[in-house]
Formats: sequence, structure tokens, C-alpha cells
Amino acid sequence: MTGGVDSSADVLLATSGYDHTIRFWQAHSGISLRTLQHPDSQVNCLAFSPDRVIIAAAGHQHVRMYDVNSNNPNPVVNYDGMSKNVMDCGFQCDGQWMWTTGEDKSVKIWDLRAPRVACQRMFQAESPVNCAVLHPNQGEIIIGDASGAIHIWDLRNDDDSNKGCQLLKPDYEASIQCLAINQDANYLASINNKGDIYVWCLSQSSPDHASTLIPKTKVAAHNKYGLKCRFSPDSCLLATTSADSTIKIWNTADWSLRQTLSAESQRWVWDAQFSADSNYIVTASSDGNGRLWSVDDGDVRRTYSGHQKAVVCLAFHDKSPGA
Repeated sequence: MTGGVDSSADVLLATSGYDHTIRFWQAHSGISLRTLQHPDSQVNCLAFSPDRVIIAAAGHQHVRMYDVNSNNPNPVVNYDGMSKNVMDCGFQCDGQWMWTTGEDKSVKIWDLRAPRVACQRMFQAESPVNCAVLHPNQGEIIIGDASGAIHIWDLRNDDDSNKGCQLLKPDYEASIQCLAINQDANYLASINNKGDIYVWCLSQSSPDHASTLIPKTKVAAHNKYGLKCRFSPDSCLLATTSADSTIKIWNTADWSLRQTLSAESQRWVWDAQFSADSNYIVTASSDGNGRLWSVDDGDVRRTYSGHQKAVVCLAFHDKSPGA
């Protein structure tokens, strides 16, 4: 199918990975609504713009921006010139700029309002940057790299060098794979390639000062490679995914394990996103499927089948634009 997708719909779901396609789904039925070709490379990350009109697809040496509503199968904007894989991306809350992270050891900010595609600011790390998360205050980007370092890049500071950034290494022998901040902005979580979760309390002395991290807890979540960590919108849960073929749901009140989600054919679980009501979670797996799970009972409610290779990323949005 090549028709446009209604971005005003209550739920938007897209998946992608190694078969060079981006698929849009009707989340409640599992019906495929539209397939976009992405011939240049695999897709490492997907993100909807805040107004849900654009979907960004990060791949090898580029980011492609597609119009969600249009029948146009081609990208409407191309961000090229990266030297290696783009690993993560996201949007500022008003859609004024986008950030990307990459194996080229950089975090870049792209001004979406500029008439020409250009990198506006750049942070240079000393190792490949696997992930980042934008603080809800929109003024700080928390960065995780392959050396195990976590950086706090204060965008309100004109100094973009890593010398001016806070840095910590929770484990010098582990790579940071994913970072997450809850909506209340009082917790930061990370997961590393050992499968360990680290959680910090976020503290900010004033709106003009960068956040500080106060160690909260460490949990040995998985016995294999950790891949993603995501807070639920109500901040009560943290989901982690792993090469051990499971998703684990943790209670943030005491960091106890609430639920383990597994399916017979499921392999590495690369990505996950909670529904707006925190009752469901959508996942992407190496077996080529996306899945919708009930957090309460751990059952699979829908399977999204159609990809021919591993599904490694998804974008999921189930509330009205501007809500």
C-alpha cells in the first residue's frame, strides 16, 4: 500500500529495520496501512514530529524525512553528510529542531526552520554515541556513548565542547545503549550492554542551571545484551528490552520486577514504547514482528507481521496532536 496515513488519527504506529522498508499500521487491528521504501540502508531509528505530520528515519550516513499524510513515497527532506550510522534521533517539543546521534562520535542539532538543511550545533564525544534523550525542559540533552560515558549537554550554554559538560561513567567496562527520562523529570535511567539498569534522581537547583544526577539504584535486569529502556507516561513503570528475547516491566516505586513479556518465536527485542495510558506496550523484534502487549496480564494482543527481516525500531504516538 502506498496511500497516505491520516496523521490526525488517535494512534500512529510505524516500524522499520533491516528489510529497507517503513511500515505504518492500524494499531488496534494489525492491518498494514502503508509501506515506504527506504533503499539506501537499514533504518536504525524512527521518530514522529510533534505535530505527527513528519516521520524521521535514521539510517547509514543520513536521515530521511517523510510526509505521513501524503501519497508521496519519496522523502521530503534529506539530511546527508554523516560519515557513519545515525543511531538515534528526536524532536524538540515545538518541532523547531531535531537532534541526531551517531557512530561518528557526534550529537548534531538541525534547525528545521532554516531554508537550507544545515547542522546548527554539534557536540563531539570521544566514542560512538549510541543514544540521547532530550530533557523535558528542552534545554539539556543527556548523551550515552560506547565508552560507558553519560554526558549532560546544556544547550543554554554557548560552549558546545565536551569540556563544559557534566560526565559520569557508571561502569567503565560497559557501553550505554539507551537513556530515558520520565515525564516528571525526576528520574534518569540507562541500560548497558551487560543488561544492567542504572537509575539516578534528577535535580536542578534553578531553571538556569544544568541538572545534576544523584545515584538511586542499580538493577541486574537481563543476563544478556541490554537494548532499550522506556518509562511509562504515568512514571510508574520502566520497561527494558534485551538480547535475551524478553521485555521486563519494573515498578518505579521500589524497582521490583512486575512482569516479564516473552513470546515463543521472539528474538532480540530492539525497541519498545508505552501507550499513553501506560496499559500497553509495543515492541520490535529480530523475528521480523512488532507486537502489542498488555502490561497487566503480559499477553500479546496484536502482532504486526510483514517485514522480511529484523524489526529494530518503531515510532508510536496515540494521543491527539498538541495534547
